[in-house]
Amino acid sequence: MSDSIRKYDTIVLGAGAAGLMCAAVAGLRGRRVALLDRNSLPGRKILISGGGRCNFTNIRCEPNRFLSANPHFAKSALALYTPRHFIELVEKYNIPYHEKTLGQLFCDHSAHAILDLLLAECAKGKVEHVPDAHSIQVERDSSGFHLQCAKGEFHAQSLVIATGGLSIPKLGATGFGYDLARQFGLNIVEPRPALVPLLLGGKESDWMQLAGVSALVRAGTPGSGKSGGTPKSKPPSFIEKLLVTHRGLSGPAILQISSYWKPGEPIFVDFAPEAEILTSLLKGRRDAPTLLKALREHLPQRLAEHLAQIAAPNGWTNAALEAAERSLHHWPLHPTGTEGFPKAEVTAGGVDTAGLQARTMEARNIPGLYFIGEVVDVTGWLGGFNFQWAWASAVAAGRAV
Repeated sequence: MSDSIRKYDTIVLGAGAAGLMCAAVAGLRGRRVALLDRNSLPGRKILISGGGRCNFTNIRCEPNRFLSANPHFAKSALALYTPRHFIELVEKYNIPYHEKTLGQLFCDHSAHAILDLLLAECAKGKVEHVPDAHSIQVERDSSGFHLQCAKGEFHAQSLVIATGGLSIPKLGATGFGYDLARQFGLNIVEPRPALVPLLLGGKESDWMQLAGVSALVRAGTPGSGKSGGTPKSKPPSFIEKLLVTHRGLSGPAILQISSYWKPGEPIFVDFAPEAEILTSLLKGRRDAPTLLKALREHLPQRLAEHLAQIAAPNGWTNAALEAAERSLHHWPLHPTGTEGFPKAEVTAGGVDTAGLQARTMEARNIPGLYFIGEVVDVTGWLGGFNFQWAWASAVAAGRAV
């Protein structure tokens, strides 16, 4: 081996949430770690997350909040490193935070606090950060992994891939991690945009005239169960805000259900998940003005006016009103697609977990090779779950390398 090759115990590729955490954990164990990244600055997605305040975990973190071809895979890592563990780290650095809704924890101030925490941990572990490491090539032999890139040649006994998925390419996202997985014989579950706005078109283009309207709804896919405690055989539904956009639908409810939506399927929206809308018509006047008034009592005005036109009952009999009520709680919409990876918060799919050890993230057939974070086929719900997967998978690998 040439003396010009920089030698380490561990090389981590990718200086996002998972890569920074893994490098820090390994470094603090006394491992000599190089953290290579093709970007010039670390943690770019951390800084834009949570509206710039970083929704860094969720105290309601459970395995059923994650999607994967193997729904059991994430359990080990999530059990070994829980939200409480990361909260303790946040508190150690005196970072003020608060719970927003549904267990979501945010920094009181800037997401920079979380990035600074991770960089400080890396500094304690004497991690060497190598930015602008473009054109990386990887080879493996009996001595470990050899890397060549724009910053020179590197060698290590173990290699951790934390290069993320395809979401938000303007921040540097690429499919490099998938290419490396294929190079070493691992399978890839087809990546797709997740936590992403949905597009409408055709006969439903008239919804776009409501752009800017927001309402609390329940959103689901065919066969969805209730949110929380959903039977394993059913996809969940979500009671959160829907936002109509100039291209289709967004808001937390839609971002959540987008991860479960399949092209060609409808989604179903319950416009009043906690109320009966048309009860007043069954008990009193039965006419269009009374219908509109009843809708306005539960929904924003423009949405009420739109539904008064497209969801009006077929007559004013009890049966017709009851059918209209049911339709308002199970209204089909037919997305024509998603806004794609540029608008997706995360990537679903990725490195097939069948090829990885659940407790360490190590490739089963390639000793010393690890995959963590978003590059793996584990995708969390909206609300801090993907950060918790980044921390947990990173710690699992960081303790093993």
